[in-house]
Amino acid sequence: MTPVRRLVLSALFAAVPVILSFVPGSIPVAGAKLLPWQHMTNVIAGVVVGPWYAALAATAAAILRNVLGVGTLLAFPGGIPGAIVVGLAYRIWRSEWVGLLEPVGTGPIGATVGSLLVAPALMGTAIPLGTLLPLFLASSVPGSLFGVVVLKALARLGFSPARLPGGS
Repeated sequence: MTPVRRLVLSALFAAVPVILSFVPGSIPVAGAKLLPWQHMTNVIAGVVVGPWYAALAATAAAILRNVLGVGTLLAFPGGIPGAIVVGLAYRIWRSEWVGLLEPVGTGPIGATVGSLLVAPALMGTAIPLGTLLPLFLASSVPGSLFGVVVLKALARLGFSPARLPGGS
């Protein structure tokens, strides 16, 4: 797959969660705005465009959600690590089921970065370590399940990331 094609697909993967932030919307909980659709998109992007372009898409989505007022700064640690984990895992295992690893990136990694770095440095508040973990998992677990379902449905329709020119 050419870099231009990966970039165009990444832009699409950035737009999907932003649009879904409005309809059906995010779930506000304890200062965060949970968005399972971000994690669904992370799963699909990680498999289709790979870890770094998926991370780019998650970053762009977080920026746009914050600019448009439908996200918080926690969208950065809550989205980017999961996309990277899925993309790296897909490189190793080449199975859509790696999407179920998205909560590994979002949960322990994202929640720790959110609590220790983002909240105190950028939000001016202290969030005790472990507080974000259940919130991030409440969003990423259903989102990753949706993502795997979408990938499985696409596979049934004949779509396979491995068959794209250059593969992911």
